[in-house]
Amino acid sequence: MPGSKDTKTALVVSAHSADFVWRAGGAIALYARRGYAVTIACLSYGERGESAKLWKSPGASLEGVKAARRQEAEAAARILGGTPVFFDAGDYPLRPTEQLLDGLVNLYRSLQPEFVLTHSLHDPYNFDHPEAARLAQEARIVAQAHGHPGGKVLGAPPVFLFEPHQPEQCGWKPELLLPIDEVWEVKRRAFECMAAQEHLWEYYTRVALQRGAQATRNSNRKVTYAEGYQRIFPQVADDFS
Repeated sequence: MPGSKDTKTALVVSAHSADFVWRAGGAIALYARRGYAVTIACLSYGERGESAKLWKSPGASLEGVKAARRQEAEAAARILGGTPVFFDAGDYPLRPTEQLLDGLVNLYRSLQPEFVLTHSLHDPYNFDHPEAARLAQEARIVAQAHGHPGGKVLGAPPVFLFEPHQPEQCGWKPELLLPIDEVWEVKRRAFECMAAQEHLWEYYTRVALQRGAQATRNSNRKVTYAEGYQRIFPQVADDFS
């Protein structure tokens, strides 16, 4: 949550408790370093569909897996400099409820974020991800409605879609490449909090290197690590620089 009314804020809407680390950890660390209060809305813990390693442990239980994933997410968020908010809405499947939507609307209105990061609009491998993106957009629209009760009406924060696991299959393409060299080691340390999905550490390291190479190719600077984002809404600007 923002530390004061003068602190700029950002909101990350993550379907599961690890998604924000792989896909937006660099942005979170970068903007936290710039003085933003970054809130991470974890809609679920990923306890059913993204915790196979934990379920293989003797005596595993739903509450135990949830607790472990929450601890991992809290540790990763601490390293990145963000503040997690857990909705515990369940996963596989993630289903929208009025309570969940209202909670997100209230979060938008209380934070008044400068920008929002969330999932791709399509993902044939994981329906929770586009559901989270849809909820993030619907909550944004409701929070803009003057007739909706409670809190300050939201403006029009831009929404950026972070990279899905298999972008070619999700109709996602990078329209913004964010260099994260200065915070890469921070993001990598956050990876290592996610013991339940250790198999993804090297995968998302390779993704960051690939996007870094593309950032170098599309600029006049040398970039080693970057994150890719797709826009939903047009950018409003006074020039083409």
